[in-house]
Amino acid sequence: MTATPPTLLPADEVARLQSLHRYAIVQSVQEDFFDELVALLAGLFRLPIAYIGLMEADQLSYKATYGFPRQHAHPRAGSLCSLVIKHNRVVVYHDLAEVAQTSLDASAIQNSLTHKVRFYAGAPLRMPDHRTIGTLCLAGLHPREFSPAEQRLLVVMAEVVSHAIAVRSNLGDIRWLEIRTQARDEVYALGALVRYLSARYGTAVPVPEEILQPVARRLHDLRTILQEYD
Repeated sequence: MTATPPTLLPADEVARLQSLHRYAIVQSVQEDFFDELVALLAGLFRLPIAYIGLMEADQLSYKATYGFPRQHAHPRAGSLCSLVIKHNRVVVYHDLAEVAQTSLDASAIQNSLTHKVRFYAGAPLRMPDHRTIGTLCLAGLHPREFSPAEQRLLVVMAEVVSHAIAVRSNLGDIRWLEIRTQARDEVYALGALVRYLSARYGTAVPVPEEILQPVARRLHDLRTILQEYD
């Protein structure tokens, strides 16, 4: 795997990697809760690709994917998620074919365009120790606006993923399986809500507030389930 250029590394890279390894989530088995969550994410934002990425020293691994098969890893430097980790904030490219490339993101942009990706949005997975171990991401094959309200909801969903990873680490396998099933059922309910709201308000993009606000309120229920096991 190609070494990551130092310019792409955040200041807390050593502590960040220690946090990632402490949660023992890299190369873990596929779990339906995370799979259903990225499927919900893609359906909510009307995009063909969504995934949870875990950023190792020189590669991006995947915990869950929607829109492409779960793969082992991709080089960190060729991933737009590396910019999310570097800046520790939401990163959005409305049209990768039109953006002015910099030395920091040129490789990742070129790699994305090779795979016909034109839109990208990623939010950091920040853990309770404030380290960012990965990303929650969306991608599309066409340019797309991504409103501030959509970005805020993506951040909330990233917080849910981070919280789930922390709870997963704190509980034993049997107890986590019970919680995971309960949380997955809540994600199913969220999916049904998204389908109902889409039928009522249409499938325009950016996604209108009439859909985003009820989903945000319902996400509170999912967060409450996870918070009970902190």
